[in-house]
Amino acid sequence: MASAAHAPTPVLKDELDIVIPTIRNLDFLEMWRSFFHPYHLIIVQDGDPSKTIRVPEGFDYELYNRNDINRILGPKAYCISFKDSACRCFGYMVSKKKYIYTIDDDCFVAKDPSGNDINALEQHIKNLPSPSTPFFFNTLYDPYRVGTDFVRGYPFSLREDVPTAVSHGLWLNIPDYDAPTQLVKPLERNTRYVDAILTIPKGALFPMCGMNLAFDRELIGPAMYFGLMGDGQPIGRYDDMWAGWCTKVCFFITFLVAVLLCLQVQRKQLVARSCAVQASDYYQYMLIDCTLLGDFSLVLVQYLCTDKTMPNVSSAATNR
Repeated sequence: MASAAHAPTPVLKDELDIVIPTIRNLDFLEMWRSFFHPYHLIIVQDGDPSKTIRVPEGFDYELYNRNDINRILGPKAYCISFKDSACRCFGYMVSKKKYIYTIDDDCFVAKDPSGNDINALEQHIKNLPSPSTPFFFNTLYDPYRVGTDFVRGYPFSLREDVPTAVSHGLWLNIPDYDAPTQLVKPLERNTRYVDAILTIPKGALFPMCGMNLAFDRELIGPAMYFGLMGDGQPIGRYDDMWAGWCTKVCFFITFLVAVLLCLQVQRKQLVARSCAVQASDYYQYMLIDCTLLGDFSLVLVQYLCTDKTMPNVSSAATNR
């Protein structure tokens, strides 16, 4: 009798953690179960640490709240802001994996025009090991996808291209507008599905959003620290954009960072397309008012840059 077939090992199973910031029960994971189940979850609870967060059964996860962060980081705990999505940065710190995928708890699985579920994580996993093309635009978009290649006239000397450090996903339904635009267009929704992978060119900035994002922690991890926000600050919602600008200008990285966008979900429905970012010395693009941020980003960048400073977190609550 023939032996039973073994299910294939999920791609990057031992190299990727999924980081989820949350203020509510994680019932949304049921929708993502078939895509997320093989991977380890790092859940960071925002808000009241006495509140119990329910995680559906069957997932391999760690759960941290503010009390855990204060205990583990001690006087450095202020570097993890709360009451905003930047609390996910703690998950980036405790992970020991090469890759991180982070998603908000109000993102749902989208469907393509044929009605099939879109596996946003799968596309991110394809994007990160693939090179990016920031120097020369390829009119077939991603030359590394099946069925495409470099077009006529694309320089042969640039076809090896550069490593990809960030894969930036998009979404359907609610657009990521600033507050004034949301007030003017409260009912506007994004319903157009686009299956494309693009590279953000060298020298161009982009507004990064952290709710559907994957990155190579070894290449760009410290720059993915979300800018510190807090009570009393006159400006908000810049935390993930701050990290996006840092990926473009981080002076301690000399290679090009590629940011791939290409996924879709519903809410927020995630969609991935692509974009590629340069990390060199574009200080002139740092337009944010640094008086609001102080030296918090530099503090945590220095803290993240060396594993020797990472406290032992093995005693944190976990379900394995």
